[in-house]
Amino acid sequence: MSTELQDELQAAVERRRNFAIISHPDAGKTTLTEKLLLYGGAIHQAGAVKARRAQRHATSDWMEMEQQRGISITSTVLQFDYQGCQINLLDTPGHQDFSEDTYRTLAAADNAVMLIDAAKGLEPQTRKLFEVCRMRGLPIFTFVNKLDRPGREPLELLDEIEQELGLQTYAANWPIGMGDRFKGVFERRSRQIHLFERSAHGQREALDTIVDLGDPHIEDLLEQDLYYQFKDDLELLEELGAELDLEAVHAGLMTPVFFGSAMTNFGVEPFLNAFLDYALKPAPHASTKGEILPTYPEFSGFVFKLQANMDPKHRDRVAFVRVCSGKFEKDMTVNHARSGKIVRLSRPQKLFAQDREVIEEAYPGDVIGLNNPGVFAIGDTIYVGQKLEYEGIPSFSPELFAYLRNPNPSKFKQFQKGVSELREEGAVQIMYSVDASRRDPILAAVGQLQFEVVQFRMQGEYGVETLLEPLSYSVARWVVGGWDALEKVGRLFNTITVKDSYDRPVLLFKNEWNLNQIQADHPELELNAIAPVVSGREPASL
Repeated sequence: MSTELQDELQAAVERRRNFAIISHPDAGKTTLTEKLLLYGGAIHQAGAVKARRAQRHATSDWMEMEQQRGISITSTVLQFDYQGCQINLLDTPGHQDFSEDTYRTLAAADNAVMLIDAAKGLEPQTRKLFEVCRMRGLPIFTFVNKLDRPGREPLELLDEIEQELGLQTYAANWPIGMGDRFKGVFERRSRQIHLFERSAHGQREALDTIVDLGDPHIEDLLEQDLYYQFKDDLELLEELGAELDLEAVHAGLMTPVFFGSAMTNFGVEPFLNAFLDYALKPAPHASTKGEILPTYPEFSGFVFKLQANMDPKHRDRVAFVRVCSGKFEKDMTVNHARSGKIVRLSRPQKLFAQDREVIEEAYPGDVIGLNNPGVFAIGDTIYVGQKLEYEGIPSFSPELFAYLRNPNPSKFKQFQKGVSELREEGAVQIMYSVDASRRDPILAAVGQLQFEVVQFRMQGEYGVETLLEPLSYSVARWVVGGWDALEKVGRLFNTITVKDSYDRPVLLFKNEWNLNQIQADHPELELNAIAPVVSGREPASL
């Protein structure tokens, strides 16, 4: 590799930061995303998610159903420049029904921001997603949100994170007041107090008065009881709290904790500035050739998400690719690891939610959008040079099943196309009866909302009205060894056999008790709750 390219790659990696935000629904994730974009200069006015008619919609919630419901349904990518760094922000759905989409997105992230509601603390979905981050070894940065409302004591929240998640905490800043009396934050690394003035609905950047900790004017700016409470908290924190250890942060063992209010913009800018300094830069990725460094000279990347109809006028299909190594250039030809084909990557796009623009080049840590004429699947590796494949992205066991019926035979083609594209996208898993006379696809979902989204999109994007016929099963297991292994076992009771969209046998059980009974009766039958990956090497951590 030429020294010039080496220097170019090194400089590009140094200025890139890539992260996903995880949280329980209603912790304020989409609001925080909007405010990070506001401070990054990517938008000029932030839109509330539960928007009034006159307000704008949140940038990251571009899908019509998201705007109607006020929830995030699909992951989006938002790229912007801030203080000389290029930030790739991967916004994920908070709702547990879309946790598979979040899991896929976390595969492309180098860091995670864990958002917590100050009044509620750790909630079930946050814990689940934290476990995924831990499995992937991601550094976790915690933002305790909604300090502008009454909440739990900051020290109590730190203790909960340490006790329940086994993560050491470092309070990177400290709140002054709470609820109506939330005045600002003390930033420990600069030893400065940031006092904020509220703006209407937090649509514009908060006005910020910065005062050094030792400044005698502090007592004039803060009410006496707030000031003394802050001094007591700070003394306790500095005596008993841990020191910041960036190695432990990058290893996922310590989390820097930031307090603030995304709705009012209090503490958002100090968080963003600290994150740029503390976050892990684009990291190596495990492959069939061992760990591939971002500065490896040959281009490589993997597909972590597919999205149909981002632009309804053009009925497009976009593959989201995380660049892992080398330099991506427009119109370059690459090898497609799964099929062995050579693919020309024309019209690559920089993604900003639904908006896109053609780009000429991209570097490790970036996410690019590629036109997908049915070539790419989730988990596919593309590369230049010696063959390699990154870890594939598995599907997890669904818990709800229903036949999807098309009551209008004249819409057969549209129905087939919609089912095929939504399956490719991972919006829902698709299975089929082994009875050849029953051709209706079986939707297999983690949550009920996935069914609603599929029906909504079939109607809105493909013009097909559909009917659901629920099945009374709640557990799915893939048969290790395929059809041959299943045949050797013979007849099974209290289960039905279906096949997934790759023609692999899947057993459906009414409940865990039925599953345990089959396993006790047939110890030789190996079952797996996670589908074998279609593309890429099997993840070592699963």
